[in-house]
Amino acid sequence: MMYLGKKIVVVMPAYNAAKTVTMTVDEVLQQQIVDEIILVDDRSRDDTVQVASSLLGVRVHVHEKNTGYGGNQKTCYRLALDAGADVVIMVHPDYQYTPKLIPAMASIIANGLHPCVLASRILGGYSLRGGMPMWKYLANRFLTASENILLGSKLSEFHTGYRAFSRELLLKLDLSPNSNDFVFDNQMIAQILWAGFTIGEVSCPTKYFKEASSINFTRSVKYGMGCLGVGVTFRLAKWRLMRPRLFYSR
Repeated sequence: MMYLGKKIVVVMPAYNAAKTVTMTVDEVLQQQIVDEIILVDDRSRDDTVQVASSLLGVRVHVHEKNTGYGGNQKTCYRLALDAGADVVIMVHPDYQYTPKLIPAMASIIANGLHPCVLASRILGGYSLRGGMPMWKYLANRFLTASENILLGSKLSEFHTGYRAFSRELLLKLDLSPNSNDFVFDNQMIAQILWAGFTIGEVSCPTKYFKEASSINFTRSVKYGMGCLGVGVTFRLAKWRLMRPRLFYSR
């Protein structure tokens, strides 16, 4: 289809998404601008691989062992670039984020406005309305405010899992030093800002329900501490007090 001459590839980091992957893929295909869907399964314990493999238009890649959320994304972006993607959009197959925003996010990148676009649950006040627990909302607000100060940015949210990237941006970043855990998302944003790229945002409704993936309180605390650590590392590197591999790997 090649939207504005750009190949649009949707990547899905999957883990135990058998109950939601079909409706997610169906809605992705309804957008009519996606050239390829790549689902990377991180050794799911349910029937995610079997269900995804039965869906037309989905290329399934299965990890030999569980690598974690960050490790899964590394594979997603590598496979998308190998497939010739010009715009890569990450959509979680748990249907927490609506694929209906794909055309808007792809358009921003394909038209050269921003090389990265985040779908924010905070813009428009959708988070609490969509069922985000109050403790997660407050943690999100605190972490985002802290990171904006440390990274010198003005983003409404750092913690969305719905993201789009240009090919040029992904080729510029070295993702190998990044964590294989959830803090990968935060490290990637820090790398993008460090490299001087701009980040656009679109307002995104979201849904919290039983089948939607979510990390528990203990892992959320670990994630939060990791995010603050990324911010502090970024600031110290800007002050030339350290040269972390996260920003100086090349």
